[in-house]
Amino acid sequence: MTIKATGNIPAKGNIMSILSKTLAPHLTRRNLLVAATATAAAASLVSAPASAEEEADIAKLPRVKQKLVAPPFLPEHEQVATGGPKVIEVTLTIEEKKMVIDDEGTEVWALAYGGSVPGPMIVAHEGDYVEVTLQNLPHNIMEHNIDFHASTGALGGGALTKIVPGEQVVLRWKATKAGVFVYHCAPGDIMIPYHVVHGMNGAVMVLPREGLKDGKGKPVKYDRVYYIGEQDYYIPRDEQGNFKKYESAGENMSDALDVMRTLTPTHVVFNGAKGALTGDHALTAKVGETVLFIHSQANRDSRPHLIGGHGDLVWEGGSFNDVPDTNLETWFIRGGSAGAMVYTFRQPGIYAYVNHNLIEAVMLGATGHVKVEGEWNDDLMKQVSKPGPITNQG
Repeated sequence: MTIKATGNIPAKGNIMSILSKTLAPHLTRRNLLVAATATAAAASLVSAPASAEEEADIAKLPRVKQKLVAPPFLPEHEQVATGGPKVIEVTLTIEEKKMVIDDEGTEVWALAYGGSVPGPMIVAHEGDYVEVTLQNLPHNIMEHNIDFHASTGALGGGALTKIVPGEQVVLRWKATKAGVFVYHCAPGDIMIPYHVVHGMNGAVMVLPREGLKDGKGKPVKYDRVYYIGEQDYYIPRDEQGNFKKYESAGENMSDALDVMRTLTPTHVVFNGAKGALTGDHALTAKVGETVLFIHSQANRDSRPHLIGGHGDLVWEGGSFNDVPDTNLETWFIRGGSAGAMVYTFRQPGIYAYVNHNLIEAVMLGATGHVKVEGEWNDDLMKQVSKPGPITNQG
């Protein structure tokens, strides 16, 4: 299904009244003290100016503008880096938008980097600099920022990137660790989980400069790469048990926090909505192709599984400097992290990519499909006889 963006943006004069009404029941003295402490701590994390020599060295590096694309796809990139380090320039816009997340018309006011859930994948190589222009669009109503798990210092950049609607900020960080990493919004206190479970997360892939390698040091090349972002939603219900709808971002604050406290999501989906990776939106491949799957979950643990295939190579913890596990049936993605898997397809047909908590896969939406074209191999699997009456019971 297509994720639809609808709804009206509230007038600026309503911003404070909306937030005061929704936050009031939850802003206890302790909440306020925690928020004040966090604000003071953030203020102390002033970015120390780089030396003139360091800035001069960075200024000499080639700059590459990376055009971000909506998941499950990734921007164009080299698997093996040519030349030395570069400055990768990206622009991330923040959009607060209403999305339909299932076939029943359930809505969420998503807080979306790049207008998508998850946000777009950023790709760099180890040793590169990533320079992000973060923009909080003028029609939004909330303060936002970004915490890059791949970066070092200042709360992942969160302490240096807080912006209100109509503002932008530029952050540069060095990609010192090879792997796949989550990024997410972290404005402080209860707003951190609220923003994350409303879709405000994405991932970064930092490739080794020499490319991926297996456990024996042999180069690993992929023909296709897909990004699957798993999202848990907590949609409030009315007295009749129907999912509630709201007219603006943040209006559901009080109701949503109550549902979040149950730690029981109403939806667990891939790429923003139930059905986002099935039917006409299914991933595609061909027999003989090697596909890299990147899976992130910013909030809860997950157990990806490819029904009909395996994880030939799995970087479960996300670090490409680690030796990958081999031939896994199911792998584990810790909440707040990303992992990577490589599989070479050997048979045609429909493969189901699921969270193997099957309640979440079948009933809550965490299922995607891969349509694979090619010739069937009877040696790998053959139906010896078709279903029929039992002929020799016992």
